[in-house]
Amino acid sequence: MTSAATLEPPPGFVPLDRAHALSLLHEMVLARRFEEKCAQLYGAGKIRGFLHLYVGEEAIAAGVMPLLDAEDAVVSTYREHGHALARGIPAGALMAELFGKVQGCSHGRGGSMHVFDVSRRFYGGNAIVAGGIPLAVGLALADRMQGRARVTACLFGDGAVAEGAFHESMNLAALWKLPVLFLCENNQYAMGTSLERSESQPNLALKARSYAMEVERVDGMDVLAVQAAARRGLDYVRAGRGPWFIELVTYRFRAHSAYDPELYRTKDEVATWKARDPIALFTALARERGLLGDDDVASLERGADDEISAAIALAEAGTLEPVEELTRGVYAEEAAR
Repeated sequence: MTSAATLEPPPGFVPLDRAHALSLLHEMVLARRFEEKCAQLYGAGKIRGFLHLYVGEEAIAAGVMPLLDAEDAVVSTYREHGHALARGIPAGALMAELFGKVQGCSHGRGGSMHVFDVSRRFYGGNAIVAGGIPLAVGLALADRMQGRARVTACLFGDGAVAEGAFHESMNLAALWKLPVLFLCENNQYAMGTSLERSESQPNLALKARSYAMEVERVDGMDVLAVQAAARRGLDYVRAGRGPWFIELVTYRFRAHSAYDPELYRTKDEVATWKARDPIALFTALARERGLLGDDDVASLERGADDEISAAIALAEAGTLEPVEELTRGVYAEEAAR
């Protein structure tokens, strides 16, 4: 178990400086505060439908997304708010999407589970478990066939590994040496089923390795370890050598979704993982190295709160789609409108 005192950059990692520390902490704090506010808004009835929060897993989005180029693609899951923010989707556009307003990045049609922004090549938000993995392989194949030097980053949970789409996609990606960075966010539970109860081999990286693919297994609560692994993977994929698979061992601090009674794990287990909060670990390290002080942390938190308050105001003032527009893009004859 990693402590703040031993949270060291892995070999080959770019040395941590103040600007880098501020950037990493900003991404994690913004995602955490956004999700905490979403939980409140859901309770107040402002956000409806399903809601899956990213609290506890922020180190992955903060570590990976800044390394991607603008032309790279991102395919995500239904727990994608943190990914979207770190990819550069404005908090206001994201919050408006959760409110179902036309000012949202998917014009209010996607909601929490289907965040989509073609301008940032963010292709979901997919509600189907493992549904995004073959899409990522298709995007990578299209880039290969068109001679485009791009990478597709594909994020999915441990539950996706049990699906046939995972194995079919791993096989094709490795066989055709496609430019995909596979990122498995292993938060220990596929909804309410623990990994030990559903997988005979709980080391998910070994499953990907069986497809003759390069793999790593990384502490997903350590933002520096996440970023170092993502950098190694991206360098490999960009060199045209094929896909790279990273299993990021993490934990969600909240229930699977807003409707989850969370009867499948103990309070002690949750408390043990919360003691490894990625934000607290990294903040302690940055303080120990003299990179950040209390004022810096307080300023980041205020800035995140202000950004989220502005996002809520935008969403509150937003407009719902007119009823006469609801078929636009659904039927072929409406697609051109």
